[in-house]
Amino acid sequence: MSTVRRIPVAGPWITEKEVAYVAEAARTAWYEHANDFHARFEKAFAAHLGMKHAIALPSCTSAIHLALVALGIGPGDEVIVPESTWIASAAPIHYVGARPLFADVDPVTWCIDAASCAKLITPRTKAIIPVDLYGGMPDWDALTALAKQHQLAIIEDAAEAIGAAYHDRPAGSFGDVGVFSFHGSKTLTTGEGGMLVTNDDYIRDCVLKLRDHGRISGPKQFWNGEIAFKYKMSAMQAALGLAQLERIDELMHRKRQIFTCYREQLLRHPGIQLNAKPEGTTHGYWMVTAIFDPQYGRTKEEWMQELHVQGIDSRPFFYPLSSLPAYQKEPSAQGAQQRNPVSYYLGTYGLNLPSAMNLTPTQIQLVCSAIDKLIEAKPQKRAA
Repeated sequence: MSTVRRIPVAGPWITEKEVAYVAEAARTAWYEHANDFHARFEKAFAAHLGMKHAIALPSCTSAIHLALVALGIGPGDEVIVPESTWIASAAPIHYVGARPLFADVDPVTWCIDAASCAKLITPRTKAIIPVDLYGGMPDWDALTALAKQHQLAIIEDAAEAIGAAYHDRPAGSFGDVGVFSFHGSKTLTTGEGGMLVTNDDYIRDCVLKLRDHGRISGPKQFWNGEIAFKYKMSAMQAALGLAQLERIDELMHRKRQIFTCYREQLLRHPGIQLNAKPEGTTHGYWMVTAIFDPQYGRTKEEWMQELHVQGIDSRPFFYPLSSLPAYQKEPSAQGAQQRNPVSYYLGTYGLNLPSAMNLTPTQIQLVCSAIDKLIEAKPQKRAA
């Protein structure tokens, strides 16, 4: 059995600071102090983004779900989502009985394209869920103008984009609601967890009630005003998140170091497109992502397999949502491949390279050397 250590695709950077905070929460976050770490984490996170309210939750998926309910979106309504994203961005649309509309993405940023969104809008369309994919940022000027023109709500899925910005405005602050993920693979982690941020007092009050089984504050305890949900984060998770947030500049510096290492070694290949940072944007670089030109003769699955046998883990660029078996009966999936060619191209040739927080320069060099050798030994050219 091989004992060679694999090069991981994702993972956190945990120090003694995080360990100490979690241990403190385990010792003290009970009784009258049960919510102390939640309050500290939420207050610090809201301040970091310059937002009024932040609400800690068990996942980004639950944050999207609560946002949709708070915005009054339900059966018969439509919500626009990008093709290129994880299914968690779209699944909550079904939770509330609405329907997703799949938009194409920009070929440079890989984020939702405002022109594609505009073609999908109908009288039933109520919201857009732009995704700051892999830490990149869409054209927020165009998206916010479109939403204002058609009176659409915006739920910004910044799950992957802590540390990113558009014209100095941080990711997560552009919509009526912003949502984040703190999954174990993310730059800032609580193991599992999420955050909802908003400047809207009504949305904040609605979400606080919805996440706690519709409980009404007042003289009666356990008095529920509606059927709702149980979406709360533990104190230990909040403590871990607070410690990570206090190190956010250090975490982001590491992510940018990792990307710079890859860029310096891979951009000598003209057929490799890496994460773009258009003028005026700050990239979060959650995942270093490479789009390999079809001239190299491999799909993403073939690249992944070739790297896997060399001890290098990777992830596929997200498959277009409309291509997934889960959405085959969805009306918006019909003809989507023809409508959304950019998403289908990226979904065929895109790959997330190892981006774990504990990667060393030597490991990155090994990944790049493996790619160099595969390009030199490229198989017979296939049609795009």
